[in-house]
Amino acid sequence: MTRKRTGAWSARVRLRGWGGVTGMAVACAVTASLTLLPLSHGGAEAFGGDVAGQGAAQAVQVRADSCTEPEASIPASSDSGPNIERIKQRGKLIAGVDQNSFRWGYRNPENRRIEGFDIDLVRAIAENILNDRDAVIFRAIPTNKRAELLADGTVDVVVRTMTINCKQARKVAFSTAYFQAGQQVLAPKESTITGYDKSLAGKRVCTANGSTAYDALKKQSFGAVFEDPHDGTAADENQLTVPNQLDCLVRLQLGEVDAVVTDNALAAGQAAQDPAVELKGDRPFTTEYYGVAAKLGADDLVARVNKVLDDYRRGGQDSRWMHSYHEWLEAGLPGIQGPPAPKYRSN
Repeated sequence: MTRKRTGAWSARVRLRGWGGVTGMAVACAVTASLTLLPLSHGGAEAFGGDVAGQGAAQAVQVRADSCTEPEASIPASSDSGPNIERIKQRGKLIAGVDQNSFRWGYRNPENRRIEGFDIDLVRAIAENILNDRDAVIFRAIPTNKRAELLADGTVDVVVRTMTINCKQARKVAFSTAYFQAGQQVLAPKESTITGYDKSLAGKRVCTANGSTAYDALKKQSFGAVFEDPHDGTAADENQLTVPNQLDCLVRLQLGEVDAVVTDNALAAGQAAQDPAVELKGDRPFTTEYYGVAAKLGADDLVARVNKVLDDYRRGGQDSRWMHSYHEWLEAGLPGIQGPPAPKYRSN
């Protein structure tokens, strides 16, 4: 497929270097400091605070507790429902996103807009529900608050490289998978770390609180130091376990940690930002899938998102999914032939 590399596309490519390690550390620190600020793209800010009925939430909880295939979601549907109607009445989709993950969801310093692969998907959801891809309020949210902000109605959906797994499925309702990723180690190129193995022994490893990377280290750390001490001896209680994944890259650049464990998809973007770091190991040591998250019980919204994803995948190499992949991710994650196939529950 032939693609025109527009001026905007070229500008995005030029961002890869961002001035080396020192410059990038400053840029990341500034961006990270903005993370909790509300982001609005047009229209008044409004919140859908109603929580789904307790019965529906309990039904979903039962399914989560007996979780065997978390990637299986409810069937796709264009039908409406209370959560869809609430969004229509508001006239805006409120989406929890990242503004720090290069190529996924990040604030472009040239135009100050939130852009990336996840952002394209948010706009596709808004276009389906509201017939306007710009009818979105973007809210930059930290990794460890994703489920909480869905539950209290602060956001309608979270599209933020969120891994589908049984633990998360007890807190949120997931769409079908829209991307396959896996955990991998990010470290300086000159580091003696070779991957997720015994070379991590004694090394300071940073992860995001509430992330699958942290859970992986809890199960098998290879002797890595990955938890902050809680005895008052730590200079920074969030040095190793941080609220936002990008904080780990800043700490790595400043020499405060030796490595980061995170999704290879995110790490590839970070390696593109800073040529002094690289992914270690031949391949990810886990297989994981990203999904769009909604609050428990919001079945009408999840079914509609699944319909959007069905349409988004359709068309093979000319699908909207592939167009977005070529624009944002191909440079750092080459060779991907398409999205993961959707899985649906039978009941």
